[in-house]
Amino acid sequence: MRREPSKMSDTVPSALVFEGRVYTRVELDELAAGLADELAGRGVLVGQRVALMSSNRPEFVVAVLAVWRLGACVALISPAWKRDEVAHALAVTGAVHALGDCAVLGELLPMRYLGDPITPAKHTAVQSDPTSEAVLVFSSGTTGMPKAVRHTHDSVAVAVRQWTEVLGLSGTDRIQVATPPSHILGLLNILTALRAGAWMRLHRRFDLNTMLSCIQDDRITIEMAVAPIAIALASHPELERYDLSSLRYIMWGATPVTASVAETVTARSGVRWLPAYGASELPVIACNPLDGARLDSVGKAAPGVRIRVVDLETGKPVGAGETGEIQCRSRSLMAGYLPTEATAEAFDGAWYRTGDVGHVDAEGWVRITDRAKEMIKVRGFQVAPAEIEAILHGHPKVIDCAVFGTPDPRDGEAVVAAVAVLDGVSADELITLVGERLASYKRPRRIVFVPEIPRLPSGKVLRRVLEERHGRPTDQ
Repeated sequence: MRREPSKMSDTVPSALVFEGRVYTRVELDELAAGLADELAGRGVLVGQRVALMSSNRPEFVVAVLAVWRLGACVALISPAWKRDEVAHALAVTGAVHALGDCAVLGELLPMRYLGDPITPAKHTAVQSDPTSEAVLVFSSGTTGMPKAVRHTHDSVAVAVRQWTEVLGLSGTDRIQVATPPSHILGLLNILTALRAGAWMRLHRRFDLNTMLSCIQDDRITIEMAVAPIAIALASHPELERYDLSSLRYIMWGATPVTASVAETVTARSGVRWLPAYGASELPVIACNPLDGARLDSVGKAAPGVRIRVVDLETGKPVGAGETGEIQCRSRSLMAGYLPTEATAEAFDGAWYRTGDVGHVDAEGWVRITDRAKEMIKVRGFQVAPAEIEAILHGHPKVIDCAVFGTPDPRDGEAVVAAVAVLDGVSADELITLVGERLASYKRPRRIVFVPEIPRLPSGKVLRRVLEERHGRPTDQ
């Protein structure tokens, strides 16, 4: 079905379009004011943390704006999470109020259901301290359960300005958002579009044909993609049928660029790519220049971001072109983690340790070559091996286990679990066990049964040995 939301925007600029509904910025603000009045009546106070677990919907945007109008902080919880994960998030953040449309959150905390009507109002927003908490997003750590990344109003505002600048986004642009808004990229895209006054379509869920149809019908100018979307575009049998000429570029983020895939899409559609690099802790680290983007680099440091590379052994800065851990500084950097004890190891003095290995050449081009940390990155989401291992260790017939990632052309990485077990346990049983407790993207793609898990005398798992032995599907 052809969509023509731009008719209204000829007279009243639209801020957000969702299915058949068009919202102006004034309408969003009045809905946010009305919800803020409700939340104030429920006892939400300045500085408190409010849990938000919501699917992609306009009320998500309204909820974030409403919480900020009260000077409170919004804690974003993935709608894909199961009960144990949500309970952990609430315990870590200390949230005492909840908004959303996911039953699991309502079972754990009194929740204002976002599907209920919101009465527009005029509400005077609290003038927030720039250094106060604005949003908590979750990023898993190597110690197991996810930790919350603390961003202040200032760090969010700086990140939005940086993203606006590197994308060259303006009020004449049109974008669409299908990525989860609880993820830093989804949130950043929404906030940046609102700040720039760009036209934005929000999708309930991702569907490739719908995405292509909207590019054509809505005349989208900037598209966002991660590896699975790029691969789907490259392999789409009817890609040429869609008119994608309105696109200035497609931004590739969250996972490394696969040059052959990107080149195939460009050859078939004529659309170029803009690789970029960021993290939950520092949303905008680097981006390719709008004029002269290349596929072999994530680009150059974003405005206001300083990047250095340090030796993996000594921790001392290295010269141009030398490989080491990439570290960054910026006003858009997180204030720290919750729990707070996780913060120290993420920093080297004032420098944020990305855990990524790579180098920066003399002209400032950044290249990522490996990861120093053990995190597995699936479709842009970080997965902690220890979190999955804790579930597997809970099975009475599992003797030992270790989880690692292997390269995957579709998802960036795939989760593989090496397991030593007693007789009578199937791979499907273990995969189902994890799937019942954790989000679907954390479920192992494969189970490899091994006689024992290789470890150092200290007990540290030799994951690279497992990767070398069992990293390919043919080794299963």
